[in-house]
Amino acid sequence: MSELNRPAAILFDLDGTLLDTAPDLHRALNQVLQRYRKPLIELDVARPVASHGSTGLLTLGFGDEFNDDSRNELREAFLSAYAEDPYSGTTYFAGIESLLETLQSLQIPYGIVTNKPTQFTHALLPEFPLLAASAVVVCGDTLKVAKPDPAPLLYAAESLQLKPQACWYVGDAERDIEAGRAAGMHTILASYGYISDVDRPHLWQADATVDDVHALTRYLTTILP
Repeated sequence: MSELNRPAAILFDLDGTLLDTAPDLHRALNQVLQRYRKPLIELDVARPVASHGSTGLLTLGFGDEFNDDSRNELREAFLSAYAEDPYSGTTYFAGIESLLETLQSLQIPYGIVTNKPTQFTHALLPEFPLLAASAVVVCGDTLKVAKPDPAPLLYAAESLQLKPQACWYVGDAERDIEAGRAAGMHTILASYGYISDVDRPHLWQADATVDDVHALTRYLTTILP
């Protein structure tokens, strides 16, 4: 890879990259499973699927019973349960606050590009002031398409008046890396996030992989003057 330049901005996925939202998503899933008299799921089983949102979690919980006939009803039940409390169990991943404060001190703007719906993204942000200070926030329903389409990332760069090639994108899912690569951004895989045993992250072709947020901070500081 050619010499890496200082990023003009760093864009992040939300769930599984900046915030550990799995506990609240897991709670919502189990509320729906209980309502439909299905076996409950342990958090450590649900966690790797959390990046896949309601579709992934409901498929985990209901299997083949989550289908075209039941999809709308179960998804509505899940989103209603999640909306009751989308943040009490959610925390920053260790080191994120320090990283964002470092970016602020270096005057490197940061933003969020997530597939999470606007309703839930903006319910979370006030609880996490450093995220509320993001220079741009693009949600799953901001545009007509979401990741892995690169359009949300291109929209974020345009909003910041930056070329996509000047931005980094950090995410924990295959669709994050696919979208970032298609947008022409430098991609970083947050392998500390929600990656399941069946995922093959070595095939996603991220430009870099970090095992924790501290490694991401070190990676950033190696290219700073």
